Amino acid sequence: MFLVTKWFGVFLCDEHRILEKTLMPKDADAIAEKLAIMQRGGVLPEEAALAEGRVKLNVVDRRQASLGKPALFDSSFIKAEDYGFTQEIMHDAMIKLGKLRTSEPMPRDKSAVQAVRSLDDLIESTNIMNERLHEWYGMHFPELADYAKDKRYAELVARYGERDGIIEELGIELESIGSEFDEDDMRAVMDLADQLCMTYELRERTEEYVSSIIEDICPNLCALVGGPLTARLISLAGGLERLASLPSSTIQMLGAEKAMFRHLRSGKKPPKHGVIYQYPGVHRAPYWQRGNIARALAGKISIAAKIDQYGGDFRGDDLVKEIEARIEDIKRRYPDPPKKPQNGKKGKQRPKKKNNGKNERFSKRTGQ
Repeated sequence: MFLVTKWFGVFLCDEHRILEKTLMPKDADAIAEKLAIMQRGGVLPEEAALAEGRVKLNVVDRRQASLGKPALFDSSFIKAEDYGFTQEIMHDAMIKLGKLRTSEPMPRDKSAVQAVRSLDDLIESTNIMNERLHEWYGMHFPELADYAKDKRYAELVARYGERDGIIEELGIELESIGSEFDEDDMRAVMDLADQLCMTYELRERTEEYVSSIIEDICPNLCALVGGPLTARLISLAGGLERLASLPSSTIQMLGAEKAMFRHLRSGKKPPKHGVIYQYPGVHRAPYWQRGNIARALAGKISIAAKIDQYGGDFRGDDLVKEIEARIEDIKRRYPDPPKKPQNGKKGKQRPKKKNNGKNERFSKRTGQ
């Protein structure tokens, strides 16, 4: 027997015959609520009632795996018109379903994805503005770059502007070789520095927010690879749910898509890892060990993501011990770099051209 669920009802079938059925109410709101439960991966009460007591039951949807064995079944013979459900009812139910799903609370991992991408934009903006400020203000006080960096540099420029105030604040003695600025020019530079300071503060708040949300929704992943790398992986995958569904080989290559396409297009060496190169155990290892370590780490990331997504017990500490033991095993098994293949002959010999008897005929004609 097969359990089949349509938008208008739940059916228990045997080959091409309907044995039992439970129809949906002919109300768009009620149908939309049922369909929303199905889209979230839940089991309807009508499905559980029809499946109760059935020993050998096949289900068409993997969502119903708790009720029976998933199997293929052609249910095209079950038509809505045969039970009084019109196209107008289906249209209204789909509209209601769309409004219902869009108004649902957004999963926190989706917020994490947007926050990480916002953080990337802020990092890019601060780098561009910082470079511009150094180039512009450096014409007035080039020596400041030796005494202040990044946010501190911007704060000093925004607060004092003139180099005399900055020199007094730093408590140093030097004679600058920079040129003088007009009052309007100095005000413009100070405005840029002030804007850069605010961007730095927003960047710091966003980093704190990303860390807090990631630690909350992904404790196992954070314990394994840390908050920043967890956030990058979730952002690249498009969400925790999709990250948990990816095979470990794909997780290993997240962030290296361009290099992979270059390999497929031109035949160059394929990448060994993507963003997980940021994991200390990978980037600190010798080059010939990184591929094996990245492969092992991707497998542990896949396990941690599944635990976090489906609400399993905390296993972060165990996963950390396992990956550390695996890294030590890889280092023990591959202590030396692979030997390069050595050719027996030095250099390449040019192949001899085939004369096809031409030289011999030429010699006979000329007598040489």
